[in-house]
Amino acid sequence: MVVTVIVMSEQIRPFRIEIPQSDLDDLRARLGNARWPGQLPGDGWSRGVPVGYLRELAEYWRDGYDWRVFEARLNEFPQFVTEIDGLDVHFLHVRSPEPDALPLILTHGWPNSVVEFLDLIGPLTDPRAHGGDPAQAFHVVVPSVPGFGFSAAPERAGFGVEQVARMWAELMRRLGYERYGAQGGDLGAYVTPALAKVAPERVVGVHIDGGLGFPTEQDVPELTEDERSLYEMMQQWGGSSVDHHTLLRVAPQTFTYGWHDSPVALLGWMMQKFQEFTPMTDLPEQAIDRDLILTNITVYWFTGTSGTSSWFMYGNTAFRWPEGQSLVPTGVYHGPPAIRRLAERHNKVIHWPQSNPGNHFVAMEVPDAHARDIRAFFDKVR
Repeated sequence: MVVTVIVMSEQIRPFRIEIPQSDLDDLRARLGNARWPGQLPGDGWSRGVPVGYLRELAEYWRDGYDWRVFEARLNEFPQFVTEIDGLDVHFLHVRSPEPDALPLILTHGWPNSVVEFLDLIGPLTDPRAHGGDPAQAFHVVVPSVPGFGFSAAPERAGFGVEQVARMWAELMRRLGYERYGAQGGDLGAYVTPALAKVAPERVVGVHIDGGLGFPTEQDVPELTEDERSLYEMMQQWGGSSVDHHTLLRVAPQTFTYGWHDSPVALLGWMMQKFQEFTPMTDLPEQAIDRDLILTNITVYWFTGTSGTSSWFMYGNTAFRWPEGQSLVPTGVYHGPPAIRRLAERHNKVIHWPQSNPGNHFVAMEVPDAHARDIRAFFDKVR
């Protein structure tokens, strides 16, 4: 009798991004052959991304943007792949020159990738070189969430935040980190508290960009007059944006055909969302460097992950704000317009600043301010 023994590999393999030139040529050809529609009636962005704006950006993507420059920047960071729960997980692992640095795992959001942290890693790992205190350094781990970028996609329905959190706990164990912090925004604001629930004895603290303490319809009767005005402001903002949670919950496969086959369709969709995620500016590139936005979009294009990254939406029945956790201390980069007392129903909040700068993807917009706030929180829990 032959007995087959299946052993899960814990091997960590080096990884390097090397996009074939033929793929770059194909992208440029598709951008050059785009079939452009006419502009619908309406002012500015009232009907979506304006044709003139997107056409100019597509031309720059084709003829001005240099992927190889950013491929080289990404490859400056040590990158690896390891199989966890049957999926290959890609991650950056950047150790600080300070030997006593605190390990920190960063989880990106949607529609983002590890590109989100490109300008944040240096200030976190080497504060001495960025005018900071070397005692506040971190060893940084930045995984690509399954289905995003260079990580493998979930192969069955039902994959969720809890599975990612367990994978992150296993990743940190394999790297030899017994005590570490966790940080994230957007999707990362769901994964990061879930990691604390999975490994409360390992996670020293949770820092998220925002999302805790936003009132829901059920909270309205108990809101004060000032709190109710915040709730109404949130409702107005939400009503003027594309509800990607509903769109990707109902028919992600349908929309993926366009995003996967046409770089212009992908560019339009991404710029729609980045416009909505930068409400304090007129255009996304006034908040985030245009080349950084295009690098993120280019990662989605080359990896074909515009559809597979939507599992978080189609895996839910309705939109819910992150609830958080009460097992380890929590810090929040953006407090207001969220309400602290609501966040404290489920979280041990010890850090809630009032006036940090930035819109939604603060690691891309204001990496130095973001790094300072992360340091300030983890100084309280190291």
